[in-house]
Amino acid sequence: MRIIVDADACPVTGIVERVAKERDIPVTLVCDTAHIFQSQYSQVVTVEKGADSADFKIVTISEKGDIVVTQDYGVASMCLGKGIYPIHQSGKWYTLQNIDQMMFERHIAKEVRRKSKKNHLKGPRKRTREDDEHFEESLKQLIEKVERAEIPSPEHENI
Repeated sequence: MRIIVDADACPVTGIVERVAKERDIPVTLVCDTAHIFQSQYSQVVTVEKGADSADFKIVTISEKGDIVVTQDYGVASMCLGKGIYPIHQSGKWYTLQNIDQMMFERHIAKEVRRKSKKNHLKGPRKRTREDDEHFEESLKQLIEKVERAEIPSPEHENI
């Protein structure tokens, strides 16, 4: 098992590295050339800047049983199909049971923005210490369940 992080604008990279280091789990941070990362612990993979270039790299290098940290529903959906365990930076686990609804809601929000001629709605609220604590606890639970094989591979079973 590895943890792969969609590191472009990811607020939980430090938490992921700390938790992974405690458990001796390798981490790969994937970003494009618009973001510069250096890490004492993680492997950093930098891809050319371009639409979805980091996303496609994440899906390409991830393998069955890995954990992927991403806020991108499309990346999460592709990961589920490969037997990868995606988790949102909020701590929510993407599953076969919730991904379709999340993708549908994303589509509806895009339609609303398009019809209102607005490119962006109000951004997310400021991240809190409690948000970080929730993510850390959720990540630890996911790691433990994957290590103990308590949850089946997501492409075949329900998580």
